[in-house]
Amino acid sequence: MTVVIDTLGGASRPRHPEKAHRPDQASPRKPDWIRVKAPVSPGYLQTRDIVRANGLHTVCEEAGCPNIGECWEKKHATFMIMGDTCTRACAFCNVKTGLPSALDPAEPEHAAEATRKLGLAHVVITSVDRDDLDDGGAAHFAAVIRAIRERCAGTTIEVLTPDFLRKPGAAETVLAAKPDVFNHNLETVPSKYLTVRPGARYFASVQLLQRAKELDPTIFTKSGIMVGLGEERNEVLQVMDDLRAADVDFLTIGQYLQPSRKHHPVVRFVSPEEFKALATIAYAKGFAFVSASPLTRSSHHAGEDFARLKALRAAR
Repeated sequence: MTVVIDTLGGASRPRHPEKAHRPDQASPRKPDWIRVKAPVSPGYLQTRDIVRANGLHTVCEEAGCPNIGECWEKKHATFMIMGDTCTRACAFCNVKTGLPSALDPAEPEHAAEATRKLGLAHVVITSVDRDDLDDGGAAHFAAVIRAIRERCAGTTIEVLTPDFLRKPGAAETVLAAKPDVFNHNLETVPSKYLTVRPGARYFASVQLLQRAKELDPTIFTKSGIMVGLGEERNEVLQVMDDLRAADVDFLTIGQYLQPSRKHHPVVRFVSPEEFKALATIAYAKGFAFVSASPLTRSSHHAGEDFARLKALRAAR
């Protein structure tokens, strides 16, 4: 587990202190299929204002998601709870790292109010890793779910949780609040964990997804990986098998994009045709729903995909 100690503090503290002294990592030039328009629409600005007014953070902004313009134009946002500072230092991630602040007890109500104002039919709740908390923030997740249920009875709720590594009972706490979708991303193949996701353990993440299904067999489970980090094709196929063995319903596969030159480099850009081939294989392995494309992200089109997944289950 990576332990981050804030010895600097103040406004001058770098966003990624653990990466500040790393040499710059060059990446290949982005291909045409990876380019997106800058977010400037009225819908984007309105969503941004509602998020700001409720003092919320979004993974859309913090992680530099390329789909933010499209999603916020439609008033879709993924709320990132428990602050904007992560206790881990993954090589791919653009979220700030360091020593987090105390939890905001008013955050569940703020998240519920923003959900109401945006008129969300489906909301995604994710978080930073909070290894400093005894339960990893599981009770806070549950409080957010309950607050949204009380204020927005018709809204379906998807949680994208951390791995809660070494936090007994965390999965049980979140699942007891009855989210509609339980999502936890593996992010990459096992051989890349040491360099890409050093604070995590691959099989602990697989077991978390399996535990979620055991606790509530009716819940939809979901996971995602990035490609372009140097993984081999057969490793991606093995991840698919591991997720199916854990009875995961929904798989997302997207292109890794380097947030800065201090982050892990993009080893290669995977073509749209390769993504289509991976999706075909994933369906053949038994996933109920697959989203695989260069710009696929775990929360991109989450509401529409959940509706399709629900319809598929109902038709069986």
